[in-house]
Amino acid sequence: MVRSEGVSGREQFDYWRELIGQTRASEVSSAHADDFKAEMRRLELGPVTLLRTSFPPARFRRAAGMVRRSDPEVYHLTLLLDGDMALTRGSGRTATFGPGDLHMAHSSDPFDLQSFGARTTGRGESRVEAVGVDFPMSLLPLPPHQLRNVLGRGFSGREGMPALLSEFLIGLDRQAAALGPAEAPRLGTVVVDLLAAWLAREVDAEAALPDDTRRRAIVENVRAFIQRNLHDPELSPSVIATAHHISVSYLHRVFTQQSRGETVTAWIRSQRLEKARRDLANPALRATPIHAVAARWGIPRASDFSRAFQAAYGLSPREDRHRALSGLARE
Repeated sequence: MVRSEGVSGREQFDYWRELIGQTRASEVSSAHADDFKAEMRRLELGPVTLLRTSFPPARFRRAAGMVRRSDPEVYHLTLLLDGDMALTRGSGRTATFGPGDLHMAHSSDPFDLQSFGARTTGRGESRVEAVGVDFPMSLLPLPPHQLRNVLGRGFSGREGMPALLSEFLIGLDRQAAALGPAEAPRLGTVVVDLLAAWLAREVDAEAALPDDTRRRAIVENVRAFIQRNLHDPELSPSVIATAHHISVSYLHRVFTQQSRGETVTAWIRSQRLEKARRDLANPALRATPIHAVAARWGIPRASDFSRAFQAAYGLSPREDRHRALSGLARE
């Protein structure tokens, strides 16, 4: 992880521009270059690079001459979190994007991208907030000609497959410090799989996806569905399979394959217990009865919860809560 903090003024602009240019080669300019205050986290996920950046308004231009001189053949996906952007590809029309929008470009196309910041509360300055993903075009199992009508377009990241992809990217950024080097390549593969599944649906080319890509995307969809529905005690493999238009046997097979042998039911249980344990350790929920915490996470029977909790953590829910809250009181 790399930050451009601690460097001031023009030096910070040059440093930030250099970091961006490692995967997004373009001519970068900004009216704020002499007093540039930017932040960046850079996460390497095998051949996939995740960028989380906050910066003043800037302009990124990749001219045709730059493309001719050097084309790394890289796709650029951007999730805009705050501010606005306007993208012109070649001599074509300009598309505009707002917070929550996703758009994609690639290094083989000339482009002119202008970013306009939103005024950040408490800081009194205009900022752009975004998450970017850069990866070799060869990783996407869809030929570039099929994506002509997708590149440069804005898509809402608030529903459907784009929402799942957006949530996954934001979650990756939040967990960046805790990710081990062994996990990084697998997570990069998941990012590309989710992107491929979404784009294939957009261009009606789902049949062209490799089986592995399709299976991994299904499992990530299933995990997201489970997380959203942990509160429902009726959540079960049959409910999940129906929601995803697959058979229960296929769900069990692909989930176990992609989860190193863990079953759907076991993953649901572990997630419920993990969330309940977190709540039990929260001082703000000290007065909430244990059975109410369990019911909140889809385990309405107190005896079932106590038995599963003891098996998972070696302590009863009451003992674990007491230990966690006592530890906080001593700090």
